[in-house]
Amino acid sequence: MHLRNKLFITPTLATVIGTFVVITAAAILIIQAVTSERVIRQLGGGLVDLGMDSTEAAFVEQLHAVTETADYTHASWALGELSFDEPELLIAYIYGALAPQDRVSFMVMVDENGRGVDVDRGDADGKLEGGRTDLASEIPSLTRLTGKASRQSTPFWSEPLYMPSREHTYFIYTTPLYDKDKYHGSFMIGMSLERISDITWSISTEDIIVFLMKEKSEEVIAHPLLHQRFEQLSATAPLLHVSQISDHFLTNFSEMQVVANEDYKIADNLELRTGYDREGNKRFIILEKKNDNLKGLPARIGVHFPGEFLDQPLRQLLVAIVVGLGLLLLSLLGAIALARRIAKPIRRAAGSAKDVAGLNLEAFEPLPPSVIRELDDLSSGFNAMVGGLNAFNRYVPRTLVQKLLSEGRTEAPPEEREVAVLFTDIVGFTSASEGMSASETAAFVNHHLSILGAEITNHGGTIDKYIGDSVMAFWGAPDHLDNPAEPAAGAALAMVEAIVRDNRDRAARNEPPVRVRIGIHMGPLIVGDIGAPGRVNYTVIGDTVNIAARLESLGKEIDRTAEVIVLVSGEIANRLNPDILQQQIGPQMVKGKAEPIDVVRLLPG
Repeated sequence: MHLRNKLFITPTLATVIGTFVVITAAAILIIQAVTSERVIRQLGGGLVDLGMDSTEAAFVEQLHAVTETADYTHASWALGELSFDEPELLIAYIYGALAPQDRVSFMVMVDENGRGVDVDRGDADGKLEGGRTDLASEIPSLTRLTGKASRQSTPFWSEPLYMPSREHTYFIYTTPLYDKDKYHGSFMIGMSLERISDITWSISTEDIIVFLMKEKSEEVIAHPLLHQRFEQLSATAPLLHVSQISDHFLTNFSEMQVVANEDYKIADNLELRTGYDREGNKRFIILEKKNDNLKGLPARIGVHFPGEFLDQPLRQLLVAIVVGLGLLLLSLLGAIALARRIAKPIRRAAGSAKDVAGLNLEAFEPLPPSVIRELDDLSSGFNAMVGGLNAFNRYVPRTLVQKLLSEGRTEAPPEEREVAVLFTDIVGFTSASEGMSASETAAFVNHHLSILGAEITNHGGTIDKYIGDSVMAFWGAPDHLDNPAEPAAGAALAMVEAIVRDNRDRAARNEPPVRVRIGIHMGPLIVGDIGAPGRVNYTVIGDTVNIAARLESLGKEIDRTAEVIVLVSGEIANRLNPDILQQQIGPQMVKGKAEPIDVVRLLPG
């Protein structure tokens, strides 16, 4: 928007206040005209019907896969593509059929004598296992189904069948294999209560609980919490009564009040009940009287949910009337509300200013433009300022600046501290970069340094400088640390894991691995602002820095083939947690030191 099109605060306030009063009066008339109890009740009933249809679709989708698999298997057998004379082929076929159907527990295909193959998913780890089987000796529970299949040619769902060998209850879809009216065998697909309950778990939410009840019964087939009661299943009680499950609200099903469907415009094929949970909150239950769409499974779908889902629209009608009256009062307070609305961008700018003052620039979201000229100038100016700070922030250690700001000072005079210093370097970087272009070299180095820098930052370190492909960092300043060795070593070991992960990605791209040396030493150093008055660096100087650099360089003598080698001085090693794996290297001479340095190698856990 051009500058001449921006509005000023005073005329804007005058115009909007007048409009606000007009809108208030119109809103009252609209509310009275469009709200009615009947419309709201119909809306609630429609939402319930839609929700039940969506829930049913989730079950039908799973059952459709079962019936389609059975039909396809029967067709393949009828065409001679599957034969009991080729059990290995049958096993391979059933493996393929069972693998994508994670809600199915097992598939069995047997001839008229009950001999054939069985592939089982297992309800514990889901691993497929299959082989030949003889129902009479191995799965006698299923023989009653093959008996029924020999007497009828159409597929059918079993009643709940408790299998003692599995100590669990199953519903089994059985497809008789007939040829010219002669029974030749059966193909059975089993779904455990656990697998069916997984469906209810996947479509339930914190507020909406989906379950299945057996037709003409109060026995529960599936529920998100049914697994807590599986040990109560038995041959005499293959299903649990609703009063036995862990759903404390649903256990009172028999005592709940039945609500007339007309009260909420609920479809006639649904049963509506209401009750209260342990916290005294009202909840509704919607339960199908019968379901003809579940592919013959003798189950009906139920859902229970907070009472607000149906009652809230009625309460909102009352609220709407109150709001209509309240709008008259709000018109008198419109000027105040409008002033606060206009002040909102200013408050947002003030809040953002606090983030900027703490250099928490990632939390800053650009201020949006405004049709108010003064606010638009504020937004654009503030956004430009943050953009400049972002650029400046890339070149200054943020932790240092934040520490100085928190202490109310703008400089860090040199002082002596006990500091842990870390150096890294890429092995053979010079020769490796000779085959790269300038842009490829820069991209490679930037990626590598970002990996290392992230671990330094995560472990509270201060990055002193990047030296080509190397990093120098330290711990113990600006914050005082009782034991800077611990976070320094933690950062180094985290770098090892990060580099190993990155090398795996490089190997997948047929790129050579990056090998890195890391050295750490600690001791007294001078730390603070070092440099000319017009250009200073917050850095450390002293012999400790040199020893850390020598330890990094010493890595090529200790292990030239290591993917990453971390060498630390005895001063570091002695202060580390004993859980960190260490390999004693022993005293080593390093350049610039007359006395040997005790060297220890840190190993990843």
